[in-house]
Amino acid sequence: MTTPLLIGQAGSQLLYLLPRMANRHGLIAGATGTGKTVTLQSLAEGFSRIGVPVFMADVKGDLSGLSHAGGGNARVDARVQQMGLSDFSYAACPVTFWDVFGKKGHPVRTTIAEMGPVLLGRLLNLNEVQSGVLTAVFRIADDKGWLLLDLKDLRAMIQHVAEQASDYTAQYGNISTASIGAVQRALLQLEHEGADQLFGEPAMNIDDLMQTDSRGHGVINILAADTLYNAPRVYATLLLWLLSELFEQLPEVGDLDQPKLVFFFDEAHLLFNDAPKALLDKIEQVVRLIRSKGVGVYFVSQNPLDIPDAVLGQLGNRVQHALRAFTPRDQKAVRAAAETFRANPGLDVESAITELGVGEALVSLLDAQGRPLPVERAFISPPGSRIGPASDAERQKAISASLLYGHYEKQVDRESAYEILKGRAGQAALAAQQPAPEAEPASSGWGDLLGGGSAPAKRAGRPADSMMTTLAKTAARTIGSELGRQIVRGVLGSLLGGSKRR
Repeated sequence: MTTPLLIGQAGSQLLYLLPRMANRHGLIAGATGTGKTVTLQSLAEGFSRIGVPVFMADVKGDLSGLSHAGGGNARVDARVQQMGLSDFSYAACPVTFWDVFGKKGHPVRTTIAEMGPVLLGRLLNLNEVQSGVLTAVFRIADDKGWLLLDLKDLRAMIQHVAEQASDYTAQYGNISTASIGAVQRALLQLEHEGADQLFGEPAMNIDDLMQTDSRGHGVINILAADTLYNAPRVYATLLLWLLSELFEQLPEVGDLDQPKLVFFFDEAHLLFNDAPKALLDKIEQVVRLIRSKGVGVYFVSQNPLDIPDAVLGQLGNRVQHALRAFTPRDQKAVRAAAETFRANPGLDVESAITELGVGEALVSLLDAQGRPLPVERAFISPPGSRIGPASDAERQKAISASLLYGHYEKQVDRESAYEILKGRAGQAALAAQQPAPEAEPASSGWGDLLGGGSAPAKRAGRPADSMMTTLAKTAARTIGSELGRQIVRGVLGSLLGGSKRR
């Protein structure tokens, strides 16, 4: 049996998270400054020690301290003594750093095609009609076999579809100029936020998030999000994409003795803000079903009300830090949080939530049968790694020593939609530069054959045509005009589906 993870202590009782129940997901909530980050750090350490890889986003930069052993922290020493942790030791964890911008970790990339039109539409904040146009663009690219890898591929594809809209409308639906313009403007905004660096190759391999070190400890993957957090839609969509990729790529494994990966989703409210119902349904489905893939998902947020009820109901393991009840909404959140716990007759949960000190929390975990245990007021177990950020030099040293170093740093730009469309445009321009074939002298038509062609201007003193000549010319023009009308009518009749004149 896998060693359980110590979460905290309630009186003389130690509270443990059972690894077998860790894939039933969880919630870490509480107001700013109440100890959520330290709880997150302690949990990540525990998973790493039993060989479970972890992925987490570091919004404030504090979690980089996991890569170095702690020590010299009076509050940690006091908590160790208070809880009587005789086997406690300071130790570093194996860490891999990631960064969309490639400055504080290995670059994180995906391709436009892997992101897909649904998530990309969410990233671009498109309405339903504009999302439909974007879906059509993806479908056209798929049908033609043109790869969409980066933003320039998508931009070139959108321009191509706009120029050829009349050719695609019948098969793919109406493609309006207004919707195309809205998508293009949204792409410009996305580039302004720096998200163009998110798309390209090599794309992140999900397997690289699920590694252990030589001691069998799970690697903790830390995404630098202090800059990314300033683009909240990009941040939330990237994490949701990673979660959906895990869901789609990992095989069904059922309930394992411990998870294959634990995914911490910090600042979870950004995922659900203004999300359309279709996307919320998708998130609920992923959270509900991904546990059978061996993945545990832990949402970290200030307020439990940030999480939709359908998702909140899937989170079995809960650590609730203090909430402040300064406003009516705060009071509602306190009541809601209190009501979600399994009652403890000896504890007034609603009052306790507002009285908790830093490093204290209300804890309710699942037992061996998957039932929530009664909530307990507990002191959270301290981490053995450094509380606080690693220095830039320490971070760069860890990045350079990583086995992944050099792979993601070298960006690849292979032939895709942009190159194909650019090549076609070049061929068209070259063809346009070729000299046109010399036009043959215009035939004067049936009239000339019959002597009724256009006559040169009369010269002064030229005798007038005789009556017989005039009648002959008139007859020739009449015959020529009638034959011309028959030929034109025959061609149009064929093009429009009518019968040809016999």
